[in-house]
Amino acid sequence: MQIPVSSSFFLPLLISLLLLIPNTSAEQLILVNNCKESIWPGILGSAGQPTPLNGGFHLGSGEEVVFDVPQKWSGRIWGRQGCSFDPSGKRGSCDTGDCSGMLHCQGLGGVPPATVVEMTLGSSSSPLHFYDVSLVDGFNLPVSMAPVGGGVGCGVASCEVDVNVCCPSALELRSKDGRVVGCKSACLAMQSAKYCCTGEYANPNTCKPTLFAHLFKAICPKAYSYAFDDSSSLNKCRASRYVITFCPPK
Repeated sequence: MQIPVSSSFFLPLLISLLLLIPNTSAEQLILVNNCKESIWPGILGSAGQPTPLNGGFHLGSGEEVVFDVPQKWSGRIWGRQGCSFDPSGKRGSCDTGDCSGMLHCQGLGGVPPATVVEMTLGSSSSPLHFYDVSLVDGFNLPVSMAPVGGGVGCGVASCEVDVNVCCPSALELRSKDGRVVGCKSACLAMQSAKYCCTGEYANPNTCKPTLFAHLFKAICPKAYSYAFDDSSSLNKCRASRYVITFCPPK
């Protein structure tokens, strides 16, 4: 005997099965705020790449957001702190990582000092994903990036220590209330070719790590400390999901 089954039975089942099928045309990024205060992540796609979520948004303490980026996407993500905006989100400011006083950075990078997560999730020449945490633009917040579930050869890019508590006075960035909210790079603080690896110093033979770069490296050995830092801070992986955690647990 044939038992009729209505479409109302199959439709929810079909939807559930489709949700289990991975989206092979995209990679997934999960941003987690483990800090005690709100942050405002900034996102910037590289040239020719889209910028997700209009380039910035609010993320409360303990919150997370999940979004997809296309395969072979490349770009950078950083955290902004101490932000305030008008209701339109077009006028405001942040203590660190500011992008022209706007909530949505929309193609603008963050003003240093800012801890930056950089990634290239595949290319025409390689399916591998490359990612790192960079202190080349200075430091403002601890952050890490890791594949969800791990993976063969996959590592964790991170600067998990609050560099601000041991930042040399010459590199300190202070908020209006006097708190140290960022640690400048030597380039930003000194404004010279020797520290910025420009001009005659624009190659690894002439631009050597400074005392400040050595300090950054000692505190955060898994992060890039200056423009020509060794490649040990660059991670190679192939995963479909990555989690970026601000103020990661130590």
